[in-house]
Amino acid sequence: MKALIGLFLIFVGTIVTFAQQNVKYSLKQEKIINLSKQKWQWMAEKNVDLLEKLFDDKSMFIHMGGTWGKSEELTTIESENIWYKKVEIYNVTINIFGNTAILLNDIDLIAVVGGNEVINPFMVTEVYIKTKGKWKMASLTFSRLVRPVKYNNNHITD
Repeated sequence: MKALIGLFLIFVGTIVTFAQQNVKYSLKQEKIINLSKQKWQWMAEKNVDLLEKLFDDKSMFIHMGGTWGKSEELTTIESENIWYKKVEIYNVTINIFGNTAILLNDIDLIAVVGGNEVINPFMVTEVYIKTKGKWKMASLTFSRLVRPVKYNNNHITD
């Protein structure tokens, strides 16, 4: 019986993994996904000028160590209190509701916090709002996952 349950779980996991890898996004979804990827790059580069334009003035950032607004997030990035060094994205889910987009990223984040490099698995929720024809980030939430880190020196493990 345990063998049948195990085979069933492997079968379902394979189908889910295959389905996630073959997701087709609309042009609007692709635009927001690319904007999110740019945001990760700007965070790694500590490019607060571009991030300042992306973050809505009322945006909120929820981290493991606290919650704060736009100016505090930009100060945190600029001062290198948190350096978002590298992000490995494993899965992206996006839903658009009118002028609001909610994007979920299953990631491993390589960051430098307090001078120490750390790697954490997160589900990151990003909320974007479209105002005056442009997408702005309204919220960024890091939720730590219980899965093990997949990233290992440019080698992804399962």
